[in-house]
Amino acid sequence: MPRLSRVVAFSLASLSLASLAAAGTAFADPPGAPAPAKPKQVVIISFDSARDISQWKRSRALAQRTGAHFTYFLSCVFLLSPQTRMEYTAPGKGAGKSNIGFAASKQEVAERLEQIRLAASEGHDIGSHGCGHFDGKDWSKADWTTEFGSFEHILENAYSINGIASEPPGWRDFARQAVVGFRAPYLSANKALYEALPKAGFLFDASGVSRGPVQPPTSNGTTHFSLPQIPEGPRSRPVIAMDYNLYVRHSGGFERPSKAGEFTERTYDAFRAAFDRQYRGRRIPLELGFHFTLMNGGAYWNALERFAGEVCVKADVECISFRDYVSRQRAGERQANVGG
Repeated sequence: MPRLSRVVAFSLASLSLASLAAAGTAFADPPGAPAPAKPKQVVIISFDSARDISQWKRSRALAQRTGAHFTYFLSCVFLLSPQTRMEYTAPGKGAGKSNIGFAASKQEVAERLEQIRLAASEGHDIGSHGCGHFDGKDWSKADWTTEFGSFEHILENAYSINGIASEPPGWRDFARQAVVGFRAPYLSANKALYEALPKAGFLFDASGVSRGPVQPPTSNGTTHFSLPQIPEGPRSRPVIAMDYNLYVRHSGGFERPSKAGEFTERTYDAFRAAFDRQYRGRRIPLELGFHFTLMNGGAYWNALERFAGEVCVKADVECISFRDYVSRQRAGERQANVGG
């Protein structure tokens, strides 16, 4: 028997691949290269003006439940009380003028400053929405620079301007260094704005609008983000992915709280469809914009909370701020350059 085993083994080994193929023997293809892993789906959620204290708390609670980090585009007039409003002068306007008013009191300013401090300590991004919410489409580069300077001055000196004694240690350093992003009121940008942004030290601008989600380009040191238009409603008409634009779409800009449930469902469906398209496809970052105003009975915040509660908790999804997205992209570019 040992001798027979050796003969059988030798006979099998001597057969060529060609002879086996001729006999119809099938061979499995060698394993191919594994498909590249998809990047995590990024969702960037931001809030403009950031006024109401209750909405600061509500948004921070949402972030804690879902692990999200948000960008808050602050309007600096909400750091001025009626008594200190003359501290701000908008380009081409008299002192103490604002399209959105001012804080109601010194106490409200103090509470808002505390919310800003807490949000920053929790990893959220504080950006600039300018001060008085004026339409800057006709502003010059000097006008935009003046507005940026007003924001920085008021944020840095908010405690002393308002006579609030409890300025936290490091506040002024935070005010000078942490604000690296901007969104123009009304999303009203012009060439002069884009010329002024790099000189003012902004790493990103979120004033654009695009036909759909797009990868943000970088020019002159500033990364430019655009709120996408997304299909919405029974006819899937495109609308800018921001609560105010949905409010105008749904009710013509007039309150209809009796239809809050319907508007919530329409908004959620639009957000979820836009997310799913990217999540199953190219995974371009999806940007969604909100205000602290509860329009149409809070429909848009209700949709936001449902949406974030479903998607931000996914293992392959990251709900992060504009600042964090830019930081990661630039860190990756630096690493690639060093590696190359």
